[in-house]
Amino acid sequence: MVVLANPPVVDQIPLLRSPGPRDSFAAVPVVDLSSPGAARAIVDASERFGFFKVVNHGVAGDTMERAETEAVKFFAQAQADKDRAGPAYPPFGYGSKRIGLNGDMGWLEYLLLAVDSASLSDACTVPAAAAFRAALNEYITAVRKVAVRVLEAMAEGLGIAPADALSAMVTEQGSDQLFRVNHYPPCPALQGLGCSATGFGEHTDPQLISVLRSNGTSGLQIALRDGAQWVSVPSDRDAFFVNVGDSLQVLTNGRFRSVKHRVVTNSLMSRVSFIYFGGPPLAQRIAPLPELLGEGEESLYREFTWGEYKKAAYNTRLGDNRLAQFEKK
Repeated sequence: MVVLANPPVVDQIPLLRSPGPRDSFAAVPVVDLSSPGAARAIVDASERFGFFKVVNHGVAGDTMERAETEAVKFFAQAQADKDRAGPAYPPFGYGSKRIGLNGDMGWLEYLLLAVDSASLSDACTVPAAAAFRAALNEYITAVRKVAVRVLEAMAEGLGIAPADALSAMVTEQGSDQLFRVNHYPPCPALQGLGCSATGFGEHTDPQLISVLRSNGTSGLQIALRDGAQWVSVPSDRDAFFVNVGDSLQVLTNGRFRSVKHRVVTNSLMSRVSFIYFGGPPLAQRIAPLPELLGEGEESLYREFTWGEYKKAAYNTRLGDNRLAQFEKK
């Protein structure tokens, strides 16, 4: 955290040291989804970092570009027009700076959207523009397929059956899926001061899996060594980045790591990102899978439903250890 004697006005948003060249994480695991070794590579990355980049994913470049173009148009509107699409809480729509209901702030604006099956829920009326909605539905359909392929590869690599043991949780009726479109405007007031505004504060994702894509502007950071070191993830607009979520950490009894991550803003360039969150139905029981427990190995967590964990998670601050209250002492 950076503290300035006379900080520029950034609406009480925390400041962080600006990333430098030495902060770049050159060792980001890269998984080729078309490779025969993809399953093993995904398991290895999920155990080591809880995070990896996916290439050869099969999503058309035009699909990604259309969604990004329409998002840029939306966020370029007058503030009054965007405000009519909110507030994001409750339950869905446009939000700005305020993240959730517990006091977390970020230098961003965003759309928080509900997904039903493989497209935006009819109950989610935002965005209203037909072109934007169509572009997002095309993108969500494609990225959800990537999430399913990754979860099926995880099951294969872990040696659990059936093949959809994990992916069915995000494809079955009633699965709890979300989609975020984040826009991090540039913050030129901080240029040359050695610090950057917090775009999205440090946190883990509570769902099973998150699949992210952004434009060519960097800003995403992940924590190594339990938060002792933050490293910057080089941007790649043609790839997807996958985060292991809290629920998947529990299902694997801690074998996979739910990655702590954050976003640091750029002083001159805007960042636009899309995140698909794959969660199970609210009644889904979350507990370590029996086939992943070794002989005599006990569960590290007490069993809960996704609905119970979701409620608990969203009642906390972003940076809290959300799983702590479900760990067996």
